Amino acid sequence: MKEIIFRPELYEFESCADFAREFQLGEGDLILTNAFLFEDYFKGLDLPVSTLFQERYGAGEPTDLMVDAILEDAAKTGCKRIIAVGGGTIIDIAKVMAVSSGETVDDLYAKAAALQKKRGLVIVPTTCGTGSEMTNISIINRTRIGTKMGLVSEAMFADQAVLIPALLTGLPFPVFATSSIDALVHAVESSLSPKATPYTRLFGYKAIEMILRGYQRLTKEGPDALVPLLRDFLIASNYAGLAFGTAGCAAVHALSYPLGGKYHVPHGESNYAMFTGVLKAYQSIRRDGALQELNAYLSKLLGCEEAKVYDALETLLNHILPKKPLHAYGVTEADLPEFARSVMETQGRLMGNNFVPLDEAQVLHIYQSLY
Repeated sequence: MKEIIFRPELYEFESCADFAREFQLGEGDLILTNAFLFEDYFKGLDLPVSTLFQERYGAGEPTDLMVDAILEDAAKTGCKRIIAVGGGTIIDIAKVMAVSSGETVDDLYAKAAALQKKRGLVIVPTTCGTGSEMTNISIINRTRIGTKMGLVSEAMFADQAVLIPALLTGLPFPVFATSSIDALVHAVESSLSPKATPYTRLFGYKAIEMILRGYQRLTKEGPDALVPLLRDFLIASNYAGLAFGTAGCAAVHALSYPLGGKYHVPHGESNYAMFTGVLKAYQSIRRDGALQELNAYLSKLLGCEEAKVYDALETLLNHILPKKPLHAYGVTEADLPEFARSVMETQGRLMGNNFVPLDEAQVLHIYQSLY
């Protein structure tokens, strides 16, 4: 059994200048980022690099149309190495760029098993949520078929992952909230996965602790307490990435994809909309094993009885990001059966990591309970 995957080399720097110097950024490098990040952190370094700014190709999370346009323009630069500086959208796009030599997104999905790395890849996260700097998974909204899907390949691992906490200091609180809750979901889902090992749980449980302790401090002291905590949240996100990179994510992510794909709800927020609903569904089927262990751990962190951990968890999370029912996003009752069908037909990779198996009727019931 595979215990844990340690694939990218991991670095940390105090500044972007230190990073640029050690990695010798220059000709042949393409920095994929947002214009404001480049302006604030890289422009003054006068690096002889090519640049692409994600927002020029569209807003929000990556779609097949957005990525196809970026792949086309990246090919024109002749770059040998991709430097991805950004959040989940930029990281997901960069992984695809590393394995494309002109193919479209649809082409890459069609030959996922045979993908090869065409360019070097360095990932520098600027949020504390994805953890995907450590993984080989890219999530694309495939608008042509109407759902988000993961593209997975050994060739999509970064060569190096780089943590620079200073890049998070300008993070708006709502973005911090959605991204850090995403990291929490990564840690929880990977800890409950049948693929979990003592090593993945070591990182997953520590990530849960760091995130919840941080939320407790923010609840007590307010958003002004965030900046001193950013390094902890960034490391916690990285720990969660190590955990789910081996053990996988599961039904929370699978059920969130139709919501995000159709109603463009940010990834972390759509995960939060499903989070405790999925945990309660698990508990209604089976209460022992990894779920019982997790609930006992959560009860100690949250200071509550095990029977009340999900309510206490939601109470804490609501201080960070108020939870909305599905109808508040525009979801209709007619959407729910279609969402359930889509999950069962397109998210088999994720649903295979569930704590207990869920069928279409059970998935529909979760959606209905959250509606």
